Amino acid sequence: MSTSRKAPVIVITGTPGTGKTTHAELLAQESPVPLKHINVGDMVKEKGLYESYDEEWQSYTVDEDKLLDELEPLASEGGIILDWHTCDVFPERWADLVVVLRCNHTKLWDRLEKRGYPLKKIQENNEAEIMDVVIEEARSSYAPEIVVELQSEGTEDLESNVARIVQWIEAWRKDRGVTDS
Repeated sequence: MSTSRKAPVIVITGTPGTGKTTHAELLAQESPVPLKHINVGDMVKEKGLYESYDEEWQSYTVDEDKLLDELEPLASEGGIILDWHTCDVFPERWADLVVVLRCNHTKLWDRLEKRGYPLKKIQENNEAEIMDVVIEEARSSYAPEIVVELQSEGTEDLESNVARIVQWIEAWRKDRGVTDS
């Protein structure tokens, strides 16, 4: 799929609170090619791509088939950033780069508390970060050369990470002979 695209598909994933949306928004601004930021969680809610809502966990049970049907034409076009707390649902053929954001669990706890998450949800997400759930999911779902793990603990990390991804985009385009014409 990625051979004919003029812009990549970048997956930015990580435990809730690691900075996915902030990274994706800045990357969309800084990218040398137009990239559309898709907050997958928002898309699920806005387009009704879920089976039910869990009151206790305050989260949606996603209808993965509907979600993938919605995203397929966008992914085949390229030029998108998929921002979501999980990545293994996306077919391997879609992703050109998978960025897994990581954060110190104490800092993560504070971020989730500020969001008003219930204690049970904060604990579960904190445990997921400590146990490397998202990075292991990425490593088991995609080729190792496209999975990158980046720290996300403050503005300095944010700017450095986005600059690194911009360099990757430039190399990706050069490797494919993509020009601005």
